[in-house]
Amino acid sequence: MDLRHAIAVLRCSKRQVHGVVRISELRPNGLLRFRIRVVNIPPGKHGFHLHRSGNDLEGPSGLCAHYNPTEMTHGGLNDPSAHRGDFGNLECDSDGICETSFISRYLTMDEVLGRSLVVHEDEDDLGRGDWADSSTTGHSGARILWGIVGVDELCD
Repeated sequence: MDLRHAIAVLRCSKRQVHGVVRISELRPNGLLRFRIRVVNIPPGKHGFHLHRSGNDLEGPSGLCAHYNPTEMTHGGLNDPSAHRGDFGNLECDSDGICETSFISRYLTMDEVLGRSLVVHEDEDDLGRGDWADSSTTGHSGARILWGIVGVDELCD
């Protein structure tokens, strides 16, 4: 079986491109590597999540909640008791650039395709804060960038 690849182009509400996320299967039916490059957003930490929907016709409000098929509380990347769409934070440097990668142990390519990736305005508290929305969103604020995850294949 061939290993698959996916891509999401991250845009803001003005539809300007601010980044790209490349996703690669490291083994069939699991273990995904996410490679992220984001530019021109405020320095600091920003919550980063997989959301349920890939319908951005109405902008980020149509992307629904975090992907959470097992109905867990909010947490961090690879936390077995967290949403499967919880990835923690992206950290942008003083120039508003973030380049990072991570491996998700619990997601499959079939689960991410057609859904959306969202960068939030604020730091994700990983469900540990005292805010009312800490256990559902990590109190990570508004959706500032988003992109739909699509198949990434080489064309012949």
